[in-house]
Amino acid sequence: MTDVQSKREREKAVVSKMIAIYCKKNHSGKGGLCQECLELETYARFRSDKCPFMETKTFCSNCKVHCYKPEMREKIREVMRFSGPRMIFYHPVTAIRHVIESKKEKRRVKP
Repeated sequence: MTDVQSKREREKAVVSKMIAIYCKKNHSGKGGLCQECLELETYARFRSDKCPFMETKTFCSNCKVHCYKPEMREKIREVMRFSGPRMIFYHPVTAIRHVIESKKEKRRVKP
């Protein structure tokens, strides 16, 4: 697996976990994702697979190019605002890794 593929998979895993947290707390998704969250996860995974900037960007949450449709962009932002702080309680290793990798990427990209 290349670095870009690995980065894509990590990005998709983080987003999927965030959507699961959001769904469980806001839609009582005990047995999995509700239809709305499942559609959002499918869309987010699709956009990540098609991202032409994966090699140079940090994570979707830090991207300056917004390739999501406006309504999906609002939904994913809502999920990230809600789930971001909660990731430390549900997936601490993933949350810490995400913060560290984001900071490294931001330092690398700065002129």
